[in-house]
Amino acid sequence: MNKHDPVTREYPFTLRPLSAEDGGGWLIEYPDLPGCIADGETPEEAIAAGREAKAAWIAAMREAGRDVPAPGADPTAAYSGKWLLRTPKSLHRRLAEQAARENVSLNTLAVTLLAQGIGERTAPR
Repeated sequence: MNKHDPVTREYPFTLRPLSAEDGGGWLIEYPDLPGCIADGETPEEAIAAGREAKAAWIAAMREAGRDVPAPGADPTAAYSGKWLLRTPKSLHRRLAEQAARENVSLNTLAVTLLAQGIGERTAPR
């Protein structure tokens, strides 16, 4: 086994159950290899299918003359988690009042509302 060969490298992956609506089973995804996903009835089957998908993904990149990314690249490394947000004064007041009612900081309330909004937009329907 050549540790420098992308096919044999260990790439991080995510594994999650699929809803019945999506056919059930398990989905594996390699964040470092965009679009490289597979599934299986069990986690073990999904992982085995993922290894095959990874090899095929890498082969396709090589055939196309494209670079294969190294495993473990952190796609969030360029983000600090902090930015300045300007809002209308009326919205600022309403958020501050709601935060006070819930006894949380304005920042905590805003992050919670953003996370809820993202979750609702990305949840399977």
